[in-house]
Amino acid sequence: MHFTLTSEQNDFADSLRALLTAANPTELTRDWRSGRTDSGSALWQQLAETGVFGLTVDAEFDGLGATPVDLVVAFTELGRAAAPGPLIASAAAIPALLQALPDSGPAKELLSQTAEGTVATVSFDATTPAMDADLAEIRLLVTTDESGVPTLSTATAGERAHSIDPGRRIFALVPDRVLAQGDGVAEAVAAGFDAGVLAAAAYLLGAGRALLETSVTYAQQRSQYGDPIGRYQAVQHQLADVRIALDMAEPLLLRAALTQTGPEGWAESAESTRSRDVSAAHLACAAAAYRAARTAVQIHGALGYTAEFNLAPWLTTIFGLRQVWGTELEHRTRIAAALRTEGATA
Repeated sequence: MHFTLTSEQNDFADSLRALLTAANPTELTRDWRSGRTDSGSALWQQLAETGVFGLTVDAEFDGLGATPVDLVVAFTELGRAAAPGPLIASAAAIPALLQALPDSGPAKELLSQTAEGTVATVSFDATTPAMDADLAEIRLLVTTDESGVPTLSTATAGERAHSIDPGRRIFALVPDRVLAQGDGVAEAVAAGFDAGVLAAAAYLLGAGRALLETSVTYAQQRSQYGDPIGRYQAVQHQLADVRIALDMAEPLLLRAALTQTGPEGWAESAESTRSRDVSAAHLACAAAAYRAARTAVQIHGALGYTAEFNLAPWLTTIFGLRQVWGTELEHRTRIAAALRTEGATA
């Protein structure tokens, strides 16, 4: 497989990084965590104008019809900036879920709204909490009855839950109006969840790269015993290990994105390796980002633990996000199940 980005994708990444840098993401994220969402909403509108929320939405629903690889490019940059809000739900999970539904019911009417940048959030039962449900205009909830039949409904915001990351304003959802129900919904839900896992993995990879860059810069500036601490091999080895982990995770992420692309788009057949590949990518990116976070704290010393220092938005984002779109155990279980199935059919 060819894992090199095209010149257009690199240009897209550069333009998105410039936009996010100009928005002063550190202060913007601090405002969001404090309940001041005006600057975050302004950034959201800018992202909508660049087409981020319509990347994987078909043109017939006012989207760009881009590939999951383009989605990975976007979310890597969003993670690098620790951009707040229900981005994964709005730009990845919900578009994939709605487009994979078997018929064009009322749910499809929401696609144009999400492509235009309407704030949206989703909860897949207890697997993923609904972010910023009080701010979202579109709230979707997936529930499953005793017989295992899934139902997709609109929902209202319930009670706010506690999160280790102050930027993750998570809520329970209360079902309102049924949009779709039946076996076809199960495949759509699986496609939507996998798209969310893919975007979360890319976001974690970007956040890890941001922490690595910050740590390298700090190691070059901070001196001890008359020399920058970056000259000591113990520090160099830690930073090298982070770089290797991030670089090893990226091909798995791009492989997972390429697996998403097929003749049936997001809703590929059950024989696809989509779920296995996105789980592998999420495991690798989450582990690499976590290593980057731990190393950043060690290199910055006690300063790295303070909420006032600029590491805080990335640290808490990584600690929270790595457990949201499936835990390590859940993803390892999915991979093992897929490998057993492939072995049985080989």
